[in-house]
Amino acid sequence: MIRIRGLTLGRGPRTLLDSADAMIAPGERIALIGDNGSGKSTLLAAIAGDLSPDAGDIDLPPLRIARLAQSMPRSPLPAWRFVLEADAALVHAQATLAAAESAGDGHAIAQAHDDFLACDGPSAEARARELLHGLGFDAAEQERPVDAFSGGWKMRLNLARALMAPSDLLLLDEPTNHLDLDAVLWLERRLMRLAATILLVSHDRDFLDRVAQATLQIDDRKLVRYAGGYSACEQARAERAAQRQRSIAAQQAKIAHLHAFVERFRAKATKAKQAQSRLKALERIEVLAPLRATRGIDFDFAPVGDCPDPLVRMEEVAVGYSADDGTPHAVLHDVSMTVGRGSRFGVLGRNGAGKTTLIRTAVGELPPLGGTLQRSRTVRVGYFAQQQVDALRGGESALVHMQRLAPQEREQSLRDWLGRFAFRGEDATRPVGPMSGGERARLALAMLVWARPQLLVLDEPTNHLDAATRDALADALAEFDGALLLVSHDRYLLRATVDTFLRVADGSAEPFDGDLEDYAQWLMQKPADAGAAGGSSGDAGAVVSRRDERRVAAEQRAQRAALKKPLQKRLAEVERELARIEARIAEIDTRLAAADSYRDAAAAAELGRERSALQRDRDAAEERWLELGAALEALDAEG
Repeated sequence: MIRIRGLTLGRGPRTLLDSADAMIAPGERIALIGDNGSGKSTLLAAIAGDLSPDAGDIDLPPLRIARLAQSMPRSPLPAWRFVLEADAALVHAQATLAAAESAGDGHAIAQAHDDFLACDGPSAEARARELLHGLGFDAAEQERPVDAFSGGWKMRLNLARALMAPSDLLLLDEPTNHLDLDAVLWLERRLMRLAATILLVSHDRDFLDRVAQATLQIDDRKLVRYAGGYSACEQARAERAAQRQRSIAAQQAKIAHLHAFVERFRAKATKAKQAQSRLKALERIEVLAPLRATRGIDFDFAPVGDCPDPLVRMEEVAVGYSADDGTPHAVLHDVSMTVGRGSRFGVLGRNGAGKTTLIRTAVGELPPLGGTLQRSRTVRVGYFAQQQVDALRGGESALVHMQRLAPQEREQSLRDWLGRFAFRGEDATRPVGPMSGGERARLALAMLVWARPQLLVLDEPTNHLDAATRDALADALAEFDGALLLVSHDRYLLRATVDTFLRVADGSAEPFDGDLEDYAQWLMQKPADAGAAGGSSGDAGAVVSRRDERRVAAEQRAQRAALKKPLQKRLAEVERELARIEARIAEIDTRLAAADSYRDAAAAAELGRERSALQRDRDAAEERWLELGAALEALDAEG
């Protein structure tokens, strides 16, 4: 049990936490949320022992603590070895064994070998490589030295080291920031299988909804606990905000506006999975409008007005870049797509598959290597990428950046505009250089929205944004009436804003007929071997009558039915087991959420342990459910 009692933490003259209290049971996965600068990272540092509280206590039993490092690593070691050496006990055992063998000391060799086995040494390299593979490193990249990787990939190496180190408490600060959606989905499954207590800082709501069992929010310098993940916390806060804000006319106008928008979309939505998924996301935005009205950041994209249609057309385009010697290198082949005025594409695929290269070609930053690319000359393009954020001038303020963008505009108008993006008062005149990544991204958004784009091309726009800004962006994009090309690992943003998915994989970009849950299933199920699709030539002269065909088909249906029956029975049993587990988890969550739940610390700890065991049982049952479902789908596909 981790107990936080009367904790006060400050940064410089600013108090971040003031007499805060919280309890975390063994094995719990806890989301730690709050606005940028509220003290989340500082609290993690205090729990890790890196800084001392100004007042109060953090009571920790003896625990092995692993933490996601935030600094860029440097090392000449190959990536797999760098990750393996995160296990300090294993490295020590290896060194001790090598020294004993060198000395020829049989007793020391035996003892060192026992220690090596206790660290699961024989499988260490395989485990390190499996972590790297899950995070997107192929076999060749695992052999590259750490110093050869870019910043984003080095942060993935830090994450792999945090997962490699044996731990009872795992502290992860923004683990998904440098991951693509494929790696995020892998990380979710990995974390849900760990027995350690996990404390997560993230602004990725779907990630937290999937992984977290409870949420600690830093609110008004206190720690407030909610049962469930981000959405459950947000819903509870929305209900409280609604009670406080019912009389505010502006809030009611916002709700009415969103309601009207949802109804308009409902009238146009087809039965396609993507449209239904987006409709549910829009309905959720409408329900949460009372909370969103209090977030302090709110903006809209201007109507696009008269606009060419289509904006971009690609026909059998080869997408890529030129090497240093001028040799063209195609990443994607035969890309055909049309971006019309109302197109809303979400681009899916792992890092390195070609997503960014595709959208840079679409906006004209890269020339096509072949095929036909037609782009309207008059369309106003709003392009958001990390290089736009990095290009901001560190010595100048947000106001100066806006004045350069709109030199004829009055200063007060520009200040009002920046205020909509939470740059108010002195914040508008602070230099950009010392700003956080989230603040710089907010300024880049303010400049992009000011330009009244007709085609929005956004490459991971939510990296470093806090939850309030992500929500504001999702709301604005949901109502944007222009065209959208979105690359993001934020599933909530994708659900709320796009109607069509484009899957980039294996050198091609093709429409994906399904929603994000289908995409997750596609990732988990490896495509069948190409050779399996081939048929035999058979006897050239064989002729099968229609009667024989019907008889053979009937026999095959009977065989499939016989095979499906036990699978269906087992599937029903697993579903009943899942329902039982979910009911008990919900009961425990209700008890733990009660105000007096931690008066009996022993009982609360026992409930926490039971919930952790139930969570593991649920994960195992879900895996069985997926396997059985896949087996049944395979039998149906044969028919």
